[in-house]
Amino acid sequence: MSDENLAEKRDERAKKVQHPKGKLTAYERIHLVLDEGSFSEIDENVSSEANPDGEAVITGSGTIHGRPVYIYSEDFSIMGGSLGEIVAKKILRVMDLALEARAPIIGIKDSGGARIQEGISSLYGYAQIFKKNVQASGKIPQISVIVGPSAGGAVYSPALTDFIFQVKDIGQLYVTGPAVVKTVTGEDVSFEELGGIEAHGTLSGVSHQICEDEQQAFDEVRYLLSFLPQSADQKPPVFITEDDTEKNVDLLDSFIPENRNQPYDMNDIINNIVDDGEQYPIHANFALNIITTLARFNGNTVGIIGNQPLEVAGVLDINASEKAARFVRFCDAFNIPLLTLVDVPGFLPGVEQEHGGIIKSGAKLLYAYSEATVARVCVVVRKAYGGAYIVMDSMGLGADKLFAWPSAEIAVMGAEGAVDIIHKREIKEASDKDAFKAKLVDEYNEKFSNPDIAAKLGLIDKIIKPSETRKVVTEAFKELVNKTNLGDKHGNIPL
Repeated sequence: MSDENLAEKRDERAKKVQHPKGKLTAYERIHLVLDEGSFSEIDENVSSEANPDGEAVITGSGTIHGRPVYIYSEDFSIMGGSLGEIVAKKILRVMDLALEARAPIIGIKDSGGARIQEGISSLYGYAQIFKKNVQASGKIPQISVIVGPSAGGAVYSPALTDFIFQVKDIGQLYVTGPAVVKTVTGEDVSFEELGGIEAHGTLSGVSHQICEDEQQAFDEVRYLLSFLPQSADQKPPVFITEDDTEKNVDLLDSFIPENRNQPYDMNDIINNIVDDGEQYPIHANFALNIITTLARFNGNTVGIIGNQPLEVAGVLDINASEKAARFVRFCDAFNIPLLTLVDVPGFLPGVEQEHGGIIKSGAKLLYAYSEATVARVCVVVRKAYGGAYIVMDSMGLGADKLFAWPSAEIAVMGAEGAVDIIHKREIKEASDKDAFKAKLVDEYNEKFSNPDIAAKLGLIDKIIKPSETRKVVTEAFKELVNKTNLGDKHGNIPL
């Protein structure tokens, strides 16, 4: 039987299993994500005694936007997509080829986990794949698409990759299924509740993107790759834009509310300064108090980290710190410059945060920025208080260019807290405590909560008009264009 006929036979068989469940076949998924007609199958005729017509994974190569990628797609229609010795060997080979070619690898996950019939050989296969994921980390982009169960040992390969796309209703990740949970803890939980998009897109942060259906997932994979280089040896592709890099965005001059405590949407600032108002948020449903997103300035990919005042005033907590730290390390590994937009009143206080390890989490973000070798530009938009100011890529951590809007408040802490400490006795003795404190707060803000002191100390390069931000940031990245350190730097450990 010809290779073409074999593939057709497998696909027709798979359709009978997958389509009634509202799911696509392994081949259909590959053809959706790759450029039309570009797929070239690898190891098509490799089989096992249990599955003489082919094993439970399709592997091969193709192109996305004309650039080479490698891919594997698990086939649930064959023994539930379970991983046995031959399946592992096929996946390992395509990963090796991707590493040798220095090209991205995409894994489409639809598997019940280890093949019980093969015992420890199956577990050994998983261990080898995990090790290969680590070897590839920080060298080539690794993307996982969860379009079915990813159970038991199967969850750890996606967790070691750079990005996880998870599809609503059909894609779940869990270490142990609902039956085991019921036995051990007595909890009744569905597959979706345990490991679906709400669990991992919003609560745990395991998944980076949640998608309504498979088509959206594969469209988004293609879009993501347009921002990324092929490997750590290259820079991201440059896109031609007609968006004027010299333009002023006048609405930003009156954008910050007069009330220092009034929130606003940091996304509005981002959309007004990046090329064509286009950004691609990462982890958009997790740790909403910080934004991590990909965008472009003058056609060049930039990773943006920004505090979000709409959510818990933009404070840093455990989840936000780790979300930002991993994003910074990914961008650094793959030569993506960083823009940090700061409006942070501090770290979230509380027993839960302290006992949960906020110190370690904040240190991860500190570490990520401090080790980063890519071009780094920082703009202080409003609040930049205390340790949180330091963590958000301050000049002391090595930011290359640091600018501030006139609304910037750079201080050890907010005015009210500072006044309470500095003037505790005077406030206590004042006849009109509220009026006296208000006067002291105003004086503190005028004296300390402005960017002038930082500028005089050389800790800010320039105080800029908000309307000039797009122009200033674009120019800064142009100046830093030759700041690069291509090649393997570090992996992208799942923080």
